[in-house]
Amino acid sequence: MDDVPFWQRKSLAELSATEWESLCDGCGRCCLNKLEDEDTGRVYYTDVGCRLLDATTCRCKDYRNRSEQVDDCVKLSPDNVADLKWLPPTCGYRLVAHGRDLYWWHPLVSGDPDTVHAAGISVRGRVAISEQDLAIEDYEDRIVSWPTRMPPRSKRPA
Repeated sequence: MDDVPFWQRKSLAELSATEWESLCDGCGRCCLNKLEDEDTGRVYYTDVGCRLLDATTCRCKDYRNRSEQVDDCVKLSPDNVADLKWLPPTCGYRLVAHGRDLYWWHPLVSGDPDTVHAAGISVRGRVAISEQDLAIEDYEDRIVSWPTRMPPRSKRPA
């Protein structure tokens, strides 16, 4: 049983805090600003990063205090990840919540935090602007589709 990775043998609610945090692959896609169509509920990603997103490391600049600093920052939990439609399809939390396995490039599988970047999954080099530098009415001009897709190089190990 110990040969089976924790994310395959435990429910999200059973994970330790360390295990929970390690499910984040460090892609930064969830930290892109998104727009939701009020009529359809469809979510559109933009290439506008949260003001706390470090676009090089793809990590939060103030993770511990993010909810106090960013009003609409959603803390992921075992209770909400299965229902958050805006989480990218590659998200480790989303995958595990829906009974799927992690991809080869996830650091827990590869053993290397840089594979998420090498596979083209992360937002590194793709965040065009920070939310603090753009008016919200201009977000519509920044809609992109790549955060909902898998780049070709992510589909198999290098």
